[in-house]
Amino acid sequence: MTKKKYQRYSSEFKCLALKRASEDGVTDKEVCKELGVSERQLRRWRDQFRLDGEEAFPGLNQSHSEEVAELKRKLKRAEQERDFLKDAAVFFAKESS
Repeated sequence: MTKKKYQRYSSEFKCLALKRASEDGVTDKEVCKELGVSERQLRRWRDQFRLDGEEAFPGLNQSHSEEVAELKRKLKRAEQERDFLKDAAVFFAKESS
């Protein structure tokens, strides 16, 4: 049995979908058909927006780029430590022979 791949939508996409659905003369069904999302998903986004307001869809924002930068720093440090340990292993291998 294969796992179903879920589509992830950006916070901008969700906000634009809700904005489009709130326009006069536009139904949820029309918006969902245009964007290729289910009506149930649109209702979930709307409910989430009503509960959390502007913070409903954190998405890929400033905190994401900060997290990426921190992970890059950690990776660089781990690579430096790995390289040091490799050099130390070579050094001690030469010493013991």
